[in-house]
Amino acid sequence: MTAPLEAEGPAAPPRSNGELVFAEPWESRAFGMAVSLYEAGAFSWPQFQAALIARIAAAPRDEPYRYYRLWLAALEDVLVGVDAVSRAEITARTQALARRPPGHDHGVTA
Repeated sequence: MTAPLEAEGPAAPPRSNGELVFAEPWESRAFGMAVSLYEAGAFSWPQFQAALIARIAAAPRDEPYRYYRLWLAALEDVLVGVDAVSRAEITARTQALARRPPGHDHGVTA
């Protein structure tokens, strides 16, 4: 099973020459999490698409467009909606990650 990604329209991921484009490593990880969870049967792709389109529609028009921030928010919405995680768990984890020291490198040493 492969995620049926939109090629055009509001839910279509950014592409360049037909290839997906990620500006930051976390974007590709968020993309991969959503696709993997869909493929594992955690939610349906139409559920995710609806959540993503709703997030895009609600995004402030006076701020820079950040597709993968909306993608991640839609993933959170869907996972909360299917009771895979609670909003409180997401908030707690986000706060814990925000408290990491600057330059946190996940154990990689230079």
